[in-house]
Amino acid sequence: MRLGLLVVGLWLTAVSVGWGRPAEGWARNKIALSAPPDTLRRANLDSLLQSQCAGYARVRIHQILFVGNEVTKERVLRAELDIHEGDTLPAPDVAKRLERNRRRLFNLQLFNQVNLQLTCRNGEVIVLYSVQERWYTFPVPIFSLADRNFRSWLGRPDRWRRLDYGVHVSRANFRGRNEQLYGNLQLGFNRKYELFYIRPMLGRHRLGLSAGASLYQARAVDYTTRGDVLQAFRADNSFPIQRWYVTGGLRWRRTVQRLTTLEAYYYQERITDSVRLINPEYFLGATRRTYVDLVLTRTLNQRNTFAYPLTGSFLQASLSQRVFLSSPSPPITTALLTYARYFDLGRGFYYTAGAEGRLRLTQRLAYADSRALGYRQALVRGYDAYVVDGRHYGVLRQGLTRRVFDAGRLNLPMLNDPRLDRIPLVLYANVFADAGFVAERTVPASNRLPNELLASAGIGLHLVTYYDRVFTLEYTRTIHGFGGFFARTEFPF
Repeated sequence: MRLGLLVVGLWLTAVSVGWGRPAEGWARNKIALSAPPDTLRRANLDSLLQSQCAGYARVRIHQILFVGNEVTKERVLRAELDIHEGDTLPAPDVAKRLERNRRRLFNLQLFNQVNLQLTCRNGEVIVLYSVQERWYTFPVPIFSLADRNFRSWLGRPDRWRRLDYGVHVSRANFRGRNEQLYGNLQLGFNRKYELFYIRPMLGRHRLGLSAGASLYQARAVDYTTRGDVLQAFRADNSFPIQRWYVTGGLRWRRTVQRLTTLEAYYYQERITDSVRLINPEYFLGATRRTYVDLVLTRTLNQRNTFAYPLTGSFLQASLSQRVFLSSPSPPITTALLTYARYFDLGRGFYYTAGAEGRLRLTQRLAYADSRALGYRQALVRGYDAYVVDGRHYGVLRQGLTRRVFDAGRLNLPMLNDPRLDRIPLVLYANVFADAGFVAERTVPASNRLPNELLASAGIGLHLVTYYDRVFTLEYTRTIHGFGGFFARTEFPF
C-alpha cells in the first residue's frame, strides 16, 4: 500500500475546486439549485405559469436562452435538451419538463449551478437557463511513498529512493465542447505515463470517440493471495511487472443520461522470471502476454444528481471479450451488471438499494485475471483489508440516509473568484448493510473468503462539498468478527 501525503492532497483539492455565485440579475423568479427540492421547484414554476399564462391549456416554447456559458459552446447545452423552439406542450407538463432539462444540464458536471427562469405571455414561453461554470483545469502533484506505510518506509536504508513523484493533470470541458483530456506523469520508485482523451460528440452528431495510452512500471507486484491478503514481491533495481496499452473507442450518447460505448484495448504485459518462479499461475507459466479486450457498455443514469444521488435509478451493463495473442491463457468472456434505485421517503429520509454481479467464463484463469472483490471492482464494506479472488461475484447493498444539515455555501472572499469563493457543505448520516459472495472452483487452502457469504453493517457520515467531492467516515462490523473505522473519498454506491 502506498501512503500519500494527505495534507497536500486536501489542500490542492480545496484550492482547485469550488462553487460560485449565480449570474447577475437573478433575484426575481429564480429557481436555485440547492434550495428547494424538485417538487417544490416545479410547484414554483407551475405557480408562475398560472399567473402569467392563465387560461391556456397548451403553451408554445418561443425561445430558449443561455447565460453564463463563457467557455461552454451553446450547441453542447442544446444537445442535452429534449425541448426546442416551436414545441407546443400541455401547460401542466411544462414545469416538470423544464426542471428535468435543468437537471440534465447540471449533470453534465460542467457547472456549479444551473438556474432556471421563464416568462409566459399570450401562451408563448421564453426559457432562460443561467449557468455558473466551474474551474476546469486541475494540476495535482503526485508525492507518495512506495512502501505500505510510513514506518516501513522509514526503516529502509535507501528510503529517499523509494518515493513516487510527478503530476496528474486533467482538463474538463476542453475547447468548450465537454471534451476531457487528462494525463499522469509519475516518476520515482514506480513509474506511470498516461494520456487520455474523450470527445462526447463529433460536430452535431451524437457519435463521439475516446483514445488513450498508458505505460506502467512497478518495482513491486502483488504476486499471490495468502490468507485473503495480497503478498508483494519487491525489487529495488528492476521492474517485476511492466504493462502498456493503447485504447480507442466509439461513444453513442443520446443525452448525459444515456450512453453506449464500444472500446478496444491492446495490452502487452511482462513479469520477470522471479515472479514466474514464485507463482507460475500468475500468467499461466508465461512471463509475457499480449491480448485484446473488446468492451461493449450501456449506461442508463436517471439519478437526480450524479455526485450524491437521492432519487432515481442507475443501470449499467457491459459485455467484454478478451482474446490472447501470445499466451497459453484461453479466451475470457465477462458480463457485468450494476443496478441501483434511490427513494425519497419524506421528512429528509432517503433509501437506496443496489446490486452488482459479474459472470466470467473461461476454461482456465490466470492469477492476474482472478480479481473479484476488494480491488477496483466491488467491495463489501468492512472487508477493506482483504481481497477475494474468483470468477464470479455478486454484491447487494442497501442504506438509509438522512440529511443532518445543509450549510448552504460558505463564503471565502479572500479567493476573489466566483468559481472558488463559495463552498457548499451538506452532511448526511447513513446506516447500511452489505452482502456479497465470490464463486470459484479451486481455492488455495489459506484463503477462506471465496465461496463464503460476506456481510457487514455499519453507520457513517457523508460530507458532500466542492465539485462532486464526497468524503465518508464509516464504522463497520462484519459477520467474520472484524471491522473498524474507514474513510473514503467517493460516493458509497
